[in-house]
Amino acid sequence: MNQAPLPAGPPARFRSTVHGTVFAGRDRHLDALNPGDSLVLLPDPSDGGHSAVWVHLPDGDPVGYLPPEIGGWLGPWLRAGGRTRATALRVGNDRVPSWRRLVVDVRCLAGDGQASSQLTRSPTP
Repeated sequence: MNQAPLPAGPPARFRSTVHGTVFAGRDRHLDALNPGDSLVLLPDPSDGGHSAVWVHLPDGDPVGYLPPEIGGWLGPWLRAGGRTRATALRVGNDRVPSWRRLVVDVRCLAGDGQASSQLTRSPTP
């Protein structure tokens, strides 16, 4: 599948919190996660009715999802052939509010697999 062009407007690199880390026992995976660890972003299927983008460990275990305002554009882009490189930036424990326990750095990749050179924005803390 050819690499989909990044939609106009969204950043090619951004930082985001990961939501839903405390549901369905997903928080147990945070203990083994460290800043700098690679993560995998997977969109919900297009027939799912929404554009959630799930954050998974490389072995496949889900740890949460990106905020809806990001999933709304990133999910369709990923389903159209877009690729990302995601890494953990900050990993908190149960003393940190659940919606701030995991912060990720996401790079939308160009067709050659290299990170895009577009400017970076941080839509969420």
